[in-house]
Amino acid sequence: MNPKRCAACRYLRRRCPKDCVFSPYFPPNNPEKFACVHRIYGAGNVSKMLQQLPVQTRAEAVESLCFEATCRIEDPVYGCAGMISLLQTQIQKTESFLARTQAEITVAQIKHSQNQHSEFM
Repeated sequence: MNPKRCAACRYLRRRCPKDCVFSPYFPPNNPEKFACVHRIYGAGNVSKMLQQLPVQTRAEAVESLCFEATCRIEDPVYGCAGMISLLQTQIQKTESFLARTQAEITVAQIKHSQNQHSEFM
């Protein structure tokens, strides 16, 4: 076993060529990252996607693929859409709570200013 092989080549049990498209994005010390992506998309499809992208955007694409693959493994029905929906619901609840709290603060400030105004009379 060659310790210099990337996680993808190790997983696929092949030599890692110098121009390996996976090598910069799937380091040998993180094999789970490639395993998730391979399980959902397949090595050939990921390779084609990466080769079609400009080099400067590949790292971001790999991170996106990893996130989406992990979400799909954790939630096979909804994937990352389930995570997005959950986060949107949390945001809506938090915004509602914030609006209620701001209204309570406003009411308390008005009562406080009315009490101070009535004390001076």
